[in-house]
Amino acid sequence: MRRVIISGGGTGGHIYPAITIARAIADIEPTEFLYVGSKIGLENTLIPKEGLPFVTLDVRGLERKISVRNLVTLGKTAGSLIKAEGIIRKFKPDVVIGTGGFVCGPVLLAASLSGVPTLIQEQNVIPGVTNTILSRFVNRVALGYEEAAARFKRKDILVYTGNPVRKDILTVTREEGRKALGLDPDKFTLLVAGGSRGARSINTAMIEVHKYFRNDEHIQILHVTGDHEYDRVVKQLPGIECRGRYGKGSRIIPYLHHMPEALAACDLAVYRAGAVGLAELTVRGVPSILIPYPYAAEDHQRYNAQALVMCGAAKMILDKMLTGRELLEEIIHLKDDPKALAAMAQASRSMGKPQAAHDIAELALSIARKRRR
Repeated sequence: MRRVIISGGGTGGHIYPAITIARAIADIEPTEFLYVGSKIGLENTLIPKEGLPFVTLDVRGLERKISVRNLVTLGKTAGSLIKAEGIIRKFKPDVVIGTGGFVCGPVLLAASLSGVPTLIQEQNVIPGVTNTILSRFVNRVALGYEEAAARFKRKDILVYTGNPVRKDILTVTREEGRKALGLDPDKFTLLVAGGSRGARSINTAMIEVHKYFRNDEHIQILHVTGDHEYDRVVKQLPGIECRGRYGKGSRIIPYLHHMPEALAACDLAVYRAGAVGLAELTVRGVPSILIPYPYAAEDHQRYNAQALVMCGAAKMILDKMLTGRELLEEIIHLKDDPKALAAMAQASRSMGKPQAAHDIAELALSIARKRRR
């Protein structure tokens, strides 16, 4: 049986790809997994729910300045490297995979120093600090975007695979999605989501959009505000029903557990530009209006969005330029121009990589097999 260590932590953008890759490897051949995360990351909640064996390292990110905290962090990182070496020695993996986050640093470095095959998966156009450093040591780097290649020095280890998406994103039909969500099968459908915690700037801009379309019978809007933003949004929409229904077609909810159905059902999406979300949009061929999160590291969401814009798959509004009027005008323009929307959908689909998870899994297993020869 194959033995694989996977490490990725901090945010869902690092953890969900790791889970998807693990499932893809298990589909190819019997595998025993060990997930290595940080003590404080979101992985502490998500990974146990997946049933994956889970251990942690006490490691944190460095501040972008000289500080006492950085000295403490470096000390903990050195200790984590020793602990990671112990984990690898005990588990004896055939390959170690990293999907980003500071916890990957000691895990992948320890594996490389131990002669274990290593692979990192970089989701963004602008690589993270950890993956940039690790690229000097690992055997392969699986790129989510071709444009990221320019940021790495070792070109011979780069493989463009696209970003992995979970199976259920690919399998739901438009009809199934609309039926599951109670949406009209014939209306133009707009999906708005800013991530699990919500995006205040998007939610604020959407107030004007909801009011404009309040009496329009030809559009339905599914707006996912995020748990922390829901009450603030609904208080600004007089006449909203207790279940979040507003006007003839708006449905406003704090969280959605059926995102595959929503992506299958929609004609247009308003989104942030995180790598996982964009991968899901493109494999479904969904046109989008993207508002990149302005405080993402190295402004990487803007570069992610720009890749879709350059391909004709999306429009982009910078967060600092976003207003209700600006967003409304883009929505109206695309809603009333089916040809432009269809061209965007085709461009979006052309960027999608539905086989990415399988390809990354095969890439990881291929370097594991070479070690055993």
